[in-house]
Amino acid sequence: MIKQISAVCAALYLVAGAALAQSPPVRAPDAAAGSDWVAYRDAYRAMILLEKYGKPKQFLQHHYRVAPRDKATALDGVRLTINSKSMHLNLVLDALGRTAFPLSKAAYDDNAEISINRKAGLFEFGVWLSIVTRSDGVYEVADLRTACDQLLAYLRDINSRWGGAKKCVGVQFAYAQGEAAPDVKWRQAEHAPMALPVKDGPAYPGDAVNNFKVVALSFAPLPAGAQVLSRSMPLAITPLFE
Repeated sequence: MIKQISAVCAALYLVAGAALAQSPPVRAPDAAAGSDWVAYRDAYRAMILLEKYGKPKQFLQHHYRVAPRDKATALDGVRLTINSKSMHLNLVLDALGRTAFPLSKAAYDDNAEISINRKAGLFEFGVWLSIVTRSDGVYEVADLRTACDQLLAYLRDINSRWGGAKKCVGVQFAYAQGEAAPDVKWRQAEHAPMALPVKDGPAYPGDAVNNFKVVALSFAPLPAGAQVLSRSMPLAITPLFE
């Protein structure tokens, strides 16, 4: 049975100079657990880990993210702000609580703080990884396998906890709940496309909030040369490990 690991998707948070890959049910490190702010320098160091990574990573992307700790906590109106002596910058969050993180020398030198306009402890902060989405909605299964392998290799590189026991078994496509039902299919040359089942679940495996439409794709039964077709762009594509 596929074990869905949230770390993939998932928060890589820098604490005392060490990168920690999280897996369920572990949530954000204690450094952010009881606070409504985090140090910009910690977030900066965590964000540049992937930038400095020298192995193949063309299918990977990372975002700084705020994730609710409880399914009853909403992201509506949530705002992150970078505050320092020289700057005050609001960070725009997407539907998953992600933002494009600005790498600012001034904010780093000023020891800026990243604050959230919500009660302390309701959210976790961190760097979350996913697979790059395509605007044309056509994904080669071979590329998805490679993307999953790249992400696992990265996690192993920065944290020995990931070791050699886990392997890539598939990927998950996540879509917003309020939109039309996702139309995701797989096909092989000269054969009609076959629809993949849709269910409710978390956008990132291990999230507390599970009100998204998700489509899981297992690599095992798919023949060589297969493709996945997604009519709409997913919010996130995340690896599945076991």
